[in-house]
Amino acid sequence: MTATMTDTPPPAAPKADTGPQRSGRSAGQLLMIVAGALLLVAAVRVITGADQLTSAGQVSAALGLAVPIGLAGLAGLWSERSGVVNIGLEGMMILGTFGAGWVGWQSSPWLGLLCGVGFGVLGGLVHAVATITFGVDHIVSGVAVNLLALGTTQYLAKLFFSEGKAADAGGNPKQSPPADSLGHITVPGLSDALESLQKHHWFLISDLAGILGGLVTNVSVVTVLAALLFVGSWWLLWRTPFGLRLRSCGENPTAAESLGVNVYRYKYAAVAVSGGLAGLGGAFLALVTSHIYLEGQTGGRGYIGLAAMIFGNWRPGGLAMGAGLFGYSDALQLRNGGVTVHALLLLLVVLLAVLAAWKLYRKAHWQGAISLFVAALVLVWYLFTDEVPSDFVGATPYVVTLLVLSLSAQRLRMPKADGMRYRKGQGK
Repeated sequence: MTATMTDTPPPAAPKADTGPQRSGRSAGQLLMIVAGALLLVAAVRVITGADQLTSAGQVSAALGLAVPIGLAGLAGLWSERSGVVNIGLEGMMILGTFGAGWVGWQSSPWLGLLCGVGFGVLGGLVHAVATITFGVDHIVSGVAVNLLALGTTQYLAKLFFSEGKAADAGGNPKQSPPADSLGHITVPGLSDALESLQKHHWFLISDLAGILGGLVTNVSVVTVLAALLFVGSWWLLWRTPFGLRLRSCGENPTAAESLGVNVYRYKYAAVAVSGGLAGLGGAFLALVTSHIYLEGQTGGRGYIGLAAMIFGNWRPGGLAMGAGLFGYSDALQLRNGGVTVHALLLLLVVLLAVLAAWKLYRKAHWQGAISLFVAALVLVWYLFTDEVPSDFVGATPYVVTLLVLSLSAQRLRMPKADGMRYRKGQGK
């Protein structure tokens, strides 16, 4: 993602997906990973007695925490697939929180949601003008967008929320007055039936009931919208001529130009969509999570979204898994504290042991030995303690993110022209 900026075009031409056979293999592998993870978590729940690991409340909380991260990661995916690194996602999310909070309390929360998206698009266009038109280093431009968004929203919050009608309604220089709720969806009948199954604590059956129950109980309409955006992005980017052209701009813009693709137009469109998705993630925080704009409420989720995108190998399915993993670990430490997080140590031991076996099988003896050593240390920690210290509990989501990124680093393949400066006609 942080490739060195250069005017030299990448050597290889863009390659399309090989077709249904490759997609089928990927889907099968994904299902196997999900099934294996579910069996492992269910086994850990039975052994440790930590029933909250797969409860409907845990899954529902994880979903709410994963959505803004997932939207930020999807925003990064759109931008980087066109060849533009977008470190400014955090700033675009900040703009989205302010736009949603500002308009949401004055009128309808739906208008606030649209305004949050619009503010994010503005941030994306600023980044696009700097990087695409003027050739500014993508990292420098992204950092500038973050700083500009933070300073602008702090100034506007003091201007609009600290006096008059806003102050009377509960606003102050650091937050907006509260907005109305956007509403939630619960599937009647099914939700109660799944809750009943979950209470039996049967192996795997109750775990599945808890997970499905969290997906059909008190789900925000914006969460449903986010799921549709993931599916729509996959279809648009990998199953349409528009998506092929856009991805070709991120693989080899010179070759794309030679085939008649307006590279500038596609890059601008991708970065604008990227800003809108990041703004939607910020609007989710302002209108669903807290119902107000609050200074600093993004909490670095734009950067975490980039980590989820990298974990997902610049693809929507893997990105969704990465966002869900972070949301799950974050919800676990927020809802249950050190006792339930302690159960994850046993899960970590198993994962490290499997990794060690795989490395040894691939003749990577040094890496396998390190994995076994760490697994042994974690096992000792699990056996001789009953609760994880509170300081470590708060760091759980970040530790999980770093661990997952380190384990997935060898299979990553970023777009070849990601972060490279492009000028029309440079290949002639």
